[in-house]
Amino acid sequence: MTAVKAGEIEGLIRRGPDPRIPVLLVYGPDTGLVTERARKLAEDFVTDPADPFALVRIDGDALASDPGRLCDEAGTMGLFGGRRSIWVRPGTRNYAPAVEAVLGAAIADARIVVEAGDLAKNNPLRVLCERSPRALAFPCYADDERTLSDLIERTLQERGLRIDRAAREVLTRSLGGDRRASLMEIEKLALYAAGEGTVTLDHVEAVTSDVAASVLNTLIDAAFDGRRDAVDRDYRRFRHEGLDPGVVLGSALRHALTLLTTRLDNPDKTPAMMVATWRGLHFKRRASIEGQLGTWAPGTLRQAVVALQAAILACRRAEPALAHAQASAALLRVADAGARRRR
Repeated sequence: MTAVKAGEIEGLIRRGPDPRIPVLLVYGPDTGLVTERARKLAEDFVTDPADPFALVRIDGDALASDPGRLCDEAGTMGLFGGRRSIWVRPGTRNYAPAVEAVLGAAIADARIVVEAGDLAKNNPLRVLCERSPRALAFPCYADDERTLSDLIERTLQERGLRIDRAAREVLTRSLGGDRRASLMEIEKLALYAAGEGTVTLDHVEAVTSDVAASVLNTLIDAAFDGRRDAVDRDYRRFRHEGLDPGVVLGSALRHALTLLTTRLDNPDKTPAMMVATWRGLHFKRRASIEGQLGTWAPGTLRQAVVALQAAILACRRAEPALAHAQASAALLRVADAGARRRR
């Protein structure tokens, strides 16, 4: 098998794959990461990526109509000699025969980078490349926390910036669904903090689009996970930022109702199977939500729903300072209940 393990991909790309392996397949559900890696693999192989004779781009559908074109391009000498890259962009038609032909051809000083989508295990293109000793397959899945942290540090460092720990932790939690989107957020942050030397939490909160929602989810997950200290710390931060306590409790109520509905609709499924039914769930929350579904029984969730509804009503009638106290107390009671469920 010549499928590269996910944890080894970044290092291999930085070092550069063996130039004697002519075909590199880059695929996966994270389209931004697929494109970024395909571009780097294609451009790093040639001296001048701006030279259209050195870096040739071909649409996958064009290869489906003319499978022999890939071999022709791979065997063509550059105008001034030297290495050449052929970057095959995603298509809607099957161009596996073109890749199969080039895998069996004698190729020298050429690299074929095939950019594809989320390929199933039995996809002809993936099967070809994973079975051939003349190809490498690079799967591209959503960035984990460690990869995101490295991406943030590296991207900001290239722009003469560093980032403090608190800012990096919050920024990391807000990214990860798509590499292209993550890079756009980091680039926007770098532009905003240009010339200041260090990116701080204030910069992150002022610029990154979904940080507030991400941290709110963190607070609610902490409550239903039974992590009382985290609830107390995160709520104090929200209060300092001026967030309406009713917004926090409303989010907690919706979360409790979603947990309850999921439990009632899937009585025979395991928590892992139930998590798979959640739409739009960030991958970093999966373990937490799975744990909540495993520990919170429907009856206890109904009690939490009633308590949160009462707290929302009380907050609407109270003065701001008292409303915050009531909202914090309600979330701490949820956390206490969550902790008891895990014992």
